[in-house]
Amino acid sequence: MNPRSQARLQWLLFLKLLLVSLFLHFHTSYGDVGTAALYSPPYLHTACYGSDASQFPSSNLFAAAGDRIWDNGAVCGRRYLVRCITSTSTPDTCNQNQTILIKIVDYMGRPPFAHSTYNTTMILSNTAFGTIANSSTASSYINIEFEQDVVLAFDL
Repeated sequence: MNPRSQARLQWLLFLKLLLVSLFLHFHTSYGDVGTAALYSPPYLHTACYGSDASQFPSSNLFAAAGDRIWDNGAVCGRRYLVRCITSTSTPDTCNQNQTILIKIVDYMGRPPFAHSTYNTTMILSNTAFGTIANSSTASSYINIEFEQDVVLAFDL
């Protein structure tokens, strides 16, 4: 390959990498849209890990899964990027530009969860809910965008 062709090939490769990085940088939509409710203590005994307190990440950013993502328990331990999204009917519900990484530790399709939470995608811990939802909101339900985290994280 002559030097001119090699330089042109390197330039094209650079442009492709630049376009891919721009696409990833400006990617604004997560994988799915759903709803989240507030998950209040007590947090033990969970469907995923029983009474093992070490299941909870040190950040206290965790959740119980709804039927939509439960997948017969395969969701236990999965981590999701979650952010609150506003709607026209509830414009002040969210803390803008807050995305959290949560760990699924429980299933909300069993007691003590209220029947009203069964249709939500996940129930967020107090810490997780308070991080992405505006503290002045009267609602204990929010709209969320979420995506499974593909990066291996050892502890949050």
